[in-house]
Amino acid sequence: MENNEIIKIVASVLALAVAIIGHEIMHGKMAYHYGDDTAKNAGRLSINPLVHIDPIGTILVPALLYFGGAPFLFGWAKPVPIYIREVIRNAGYKGAINVSLAGIYFNFALAIIASIILNFSNITSSINSLVELFLAYFVLQTLLYNVVLGFFNLLPIPPLDGSHAVSYFATWNGWHKISNFYDSIEKYGMIILILVIATPISDFVFAPIWHIVNFLAP
Repeated sequence: MENNEIIKIVASVLALAVAIIGHEIMHGKMAYHYGDDTAKNAGRLSINPLVHIDPIGTILVPALLYFGGAPFLFGWAKPVPIYIREVIRNAGYKGAINVSLAGIYFNFALAIIASIILNFSNITSSINSLVELFLAYFVLQTLLYNVVLGFFNLLPIPPLDGSHAVSYFATWNGWHKISNFYDSIEKYGMIILILVIATPISDFVFAPIWHIVNFLAP
């Protein structure tokens, strides 16, 4: 394998790790901000990647996607433990919504930072060393992965973050039919999610991702 290919793989893996681990840490940090120290006491606010690794989501799925020739890698870290009732007690349903969306905030913020670097520097136009190749590819993959993860988790499908935010917002406003609906389909969430991902529906659902990437990329 050529050095360039190795550098690209390492940059991709690191960019994905930062995106998915940072996503989970931010859930815990936001909950801690609202008085829930469950994640902190479990040692899950650490930036040590070993405490966040999920064997399937962090290792197996990205590896299968890479060797299967997927256009981009995808994965997830071990969910951070949160006692949402404590958050609601201290900050109401607005706090619960912010905890649910904290990882998405993080992903979109990183994507914007990567976009700024790509648009206002010559990081991709002048590559004369393996270090420069690594930096350029890392920033490019950071943009892509964080848009993908942020948008994907925003979908209102259990168990994704977007579904929790919608459910808390509905409860906050007294729209109990909506929150009850989410409670009733939660056990079928993974089945629904697989159907969305593994069928032609995915072409429609994920189409906005490429528009966002094209808008942010130079």
